[in-house]
Amino acid sequence: MKLLRFGPAGQEKPGILDKAGQVRDLSGRCADFAGDGVSAAALEALHAITPESLPLVEDPGRIGSCLADVPNFFCIGLNYAKHAAETGAQEPKEPILFSKATSALSGPFDPVVIPRNSQKTDWEVELGVVIGRAASYVSEADALDHVAGYCTINDVSEREFQAERGGQWIKGKSAPTFGPVGPWLVTADEIADPQALDAKLTLNGKVVQDSNTSDMIFSVRQIVSYMSQFMILRPGDIIATGTPSGVGLGMKPQRFLKPGDVMEVEVQGLGAQRQEAVAAT
Repeated sequence: MKLLRFGPAGQEKPGILDKAGQVRDLSGRCADFAGDGVSAAALEALHAITPESLPLVEDPGRIGSCLADVPNFFCIGLNYAKHAAETGAQEPKEPILFSKATSALSGPFDPVVIPRNSQKTDWEVELGVVIGRAASYVSEADALDHVAGYCTINDVSEREFQAERGGQWIKGKSAPTFGPVGPWLVTADEIADPQALDAKLTLNGKVVQDSNTSDMIFSVRQIVSYMSQFMILRPGDIIATGTPSGVGLGMKPQRFLKPGDVMEVEVQGLGAQRQEAVAAT
């Protein structure tokens, strides 16, 4: 299934794509897509619905984040071999864990707002993993059984806030609009191998990131299992699994977002995003 949310910000309705790629309205048939609304049980109930039996949405208008809210917005740092190399960092021996503020969650076509006093706002295409079953001390062999689905993420980052202002990375990751998610939540049964997906980002029509999840240092299985040794992952939690090479930080000279820049962001099979960068007011 490809699940989505459509409508004005704060008034989104849940929907599903039918076989023809048209939006069907799930209002009244399920809870919004957040927390237990994307649990294994909730998704199993949706699988029993024939999309073509639902009302057709001829003009869905704005497509919002495929998740209404998230209990936690986790991220993995330096998880692509070529990205680690372009930043001059050694490959980590264990996954680097950090968080984005959940208030960073944004629609896939909404503007990205460059924060006040920002000098180094950057782009990062990433594979997003949404948890569907609580995970605690799970093995790598069982880890994917706890995944509800996958989505495209742009892990927008302010590099000065992240690395030059002291403290933890979360400061550079959490500004409003820094977490575009969607357009779809694609259920796990549709993705045969999360380690075989192309990931691409273009800036003003020029491809700057073009890679595949096979370059990940730690696989989705390893990430979910590893994180579950330290915390309980909950239904609706989202994990951004790292970005490939081609970020502005790694360019020579470095290149960061300015108002008017347009990013197009896509992970194979999970849908494409488009955001224009705008200045904060």
